[in-house]
Amino acid sequence: MPIELKMPALSPTMEEGTLSRWLVKEGDRVSSGDLLAEIETDKATMEFEAVDAGVVTKLLVAEGSDGVKVGTVIAMIQSEDEDAAAAPKSTAPAVLKAEAPTPAPVVSRPVEAPLKAPHADKHVVDVQNERIKASPLAKRIATNSGLDLVGVTGTGPNGRIVKADVEALSGAVRRPITPQQREQDVRRDVPAPVQTMDTDIPHEVIKLSNMRKTIARRLTESKQQVPHIYLTVDVRLDALLKLRGELNASLEARGIKLSVNDMLIKALALTLLQVPKCNVSFAGDNMLQYMRADISVAVSVPTGLITPIITDAAHKSLSTISHEVSVLAARAKEGKLQPHEYQGGTASISNMGMMGIKQFDAVINPPQGMILAVGAGEKRPYIVDDALAIATVMSATGSFDHRAIDGADGAMFMKVFKELVEKPMGLVA
Repeated sequence: MPIELKMPALSPTMEEGTLSRWLVKEGDRVSSGDLLAEIETDKATMEFEAVDAGVVTKLLVAEGSDGVKVGTVIAMIQSEDEDAAAAPKSTAPAVLKAEAPTPAPVVSRPVEAPLKAPHADKHVVDVQNERIKASPLAKRIATNSGLDLVGVTGTGPNGRIVKADVEALSGAVRRPITPQQREQDVRRDVPAPVQTMDTDIPHEVIKLSNMRKTIARRLTESKQQVPHIYLTVDVRLDALLKLRGELNASLEARGIKLSVNDMLIKALALTLLQVPKCNVSFAGDNMLQYMRADISVAVSVPTGLITPIITDAAHKSLSTISHEVSVLAARAKEGKLQPHEYQGGTASISNMGMMGIKQFDAVINPPQGMILAVGAGEKRPYIVDDALAIATVMSATGSFDHRAIDGADGAMFMKVFKELVEKPMGLVA
């Protein structure tokens, strides 16, 4: 029978996407794993691969179509074990306009929290996953990662779980929700009315990218739903700058050059482990206490802002952090990050010091519990050894989710961070 290819959910926050480009045409024969299309999500442009082998009989959504809802049928494939010529002809139009896509079926909203595999025994997970309707590649990835696919909503043909669904689990767990919760989510997702601008001032109308739409929605939710508390400390950088110069001199032969931000990422990660009450996420009646510090690094890209993740940064060398930041930032600007490279994270860092910003308050990236905003290091009058001197000083502000983190714990966090930066040998110990 014909197989319906549906718009997949390529990230936990994706509700619709842009079908940027078809990589196949009607009549093409495809095999499992072949690339079918390029889809622009709210985070990046990603490739959509075939799960089943067969012949492409219909492309139902045109290239460049915006606002294609997750679950919309975008193409039809005739399976290999049937005669494509004998397949019933579809009465659907050859191309659907993006303004009126096929309504998507209701799917469970992802709860954006790091996945904890419910089965500690890898063998149990393997057996459990084998009984689930999923592609062989999806099962293999899930088994190797110790992920349980029970309850996961598949976006492949006939609800089949595919690779993109498993990758999405690295940053979110799809769990069933009650009708009451779904109604609350629908009400919450209704955007506030936007007043139409009627102006005679010369202007250009710029269409929002999927990423910019998501940024607008999530940051609005953060400021509306998360009670922020802001705590600022002034940090003397002279010792850290001296150590950075010495390390760079010794690493020059290896082509490595550490930035101040690389060292601050390590300091933030170590602080999260030393003050674990701030390495948390608020989750309704529960709170998630993280045992690892995964740092989301804010990177500006042409379409908005994205936060690639340095996993387990506290236990990585400064040179490793520097290399990973460089690679991930480059991939982010090219729109080539994979879901596991930007989904999750336990805390974020945003550095505007290189642009001369002295101090600012950053907006928390839910479901994380805090974000560190870093300003510029500048020469200031400063008390050194009970005497007035000139020192290089940086202002750093922590934004904390007050539902999960008390002011005293946030203050302790900022104190430990300041001490680590001012006595930076602890970053290389």
